[in-house]
Amino acid sequence: MRTITLIPGDGIGPEIVSVTLEVIKATGVQIEWEYQEAGLSAIEKYKDPLPEHVLESITRNKVLLKGPLTTPVGSGFRSVNVALRKEFDLYVNLRPVRSFEGIQSIWHNIDLIIFRENTEEFYSGIEHYIDSAKSAAETIGIVTRFGSERILRFAFDYAKAHKRKKVTIVHKANILKYTGGLFLDVGKTMSKEYPEFETNDRIVDNMSMQLVMNPHQFDVIVTTNLFGDILSDLCSGLVGGLGMAPGANIGKEISMFEAVHGSAPDIAGKNMANPSAIILASAMMLRHIGELNAANKIENAVIRTIKDARFLTRDLNPENPVTTTVMAQEIIRNLG
Repeated sequence: MRTITLIPGDGIGPEIVSVTLEVIKATGVQIEWEYQEAGLSAIEKYKDPLPEHVLESITRNKVLLKGPLTTPVGSGFRSVNVALRKEFDLYVNLRPVRSFEGIQSIWHNIDLIIFRENTEEFYSGIEHYIDSAKSAAETIGIVTRFGSERILRFAFDYAKAHKRKKVTIVHKANILKYTGGLFLDVGKTMSKEYPEFETNDRIVDNMSMQLVMNPHQFDVIVTTNLFGDILSDLCSGLVGGLGMAPGANIGKEISMFEAVHGSAPDIAGKNMANPSAIILASAMMLRHIGELNAANKIENAVIRTIKDARFLTRDLNPENPVTTTVMAQEIIRNLG
């Protein structure tokens, strides 16, 4: 039996994680969950948002399933998500973006994969005030050849393994001539090793416009940390919002799977949150550990549930919504 670290998270986290475990159990996959606390609950209990014993659990088990964690805005502790990525060198942020029949959106039949470099640039945490009055602040974004090469290599290898047709490198090399220029140069050089599919590049502001106007022209997208954060959320808006957005953070030894939306404290405890993102993230996790059949079952069950449209939470069906629990039960019913 495989042991996996589980962090239920803050806000709606415990609710959506709880039903996700029921979905996984219903596939027949046997997992021993090692429960850990991080974020606000860990602050209250251990005076530390990311206690050492949590890190030890993740190091031991190699795989983490995580609910959303609250990050204070403008003050307080730094993002636990960022801390986990840096601690375990989870350099790949992988965000699939796909349309679901039954969700009202401008675009349909979208199937994109976004790869975001996860450890460098403006999320490195190198920032400070430059005067004692705190009237000005500075953030330093560092882009390395090593960091650029490994995220680009992962994206190209993924495209090859999954028979994708195009890779788009997103940058701002026209203005950020050194950092953006380095990332783009590495990508262009590496693309020569993969002649079997098309490689192009886009400046990030133009890319944002093009994604809204015609997302079907893109396939695999790879970019730096900040741009990847913004573009992946933009793309989730094309297919129904963050409630449908699972994510994976992958390193050489350790991988973390999560819902990428926030902890939504305003609806916590009300049994009304959409569990789709964390359920789809659990399918990504199962595929990662070799449980391909169970992963496919879960993804297909979510597809069927949303297409049927009768048992969906408020964000997907505002006129006749069901609870988190009922939607998860319908997903379980559709596993067969």
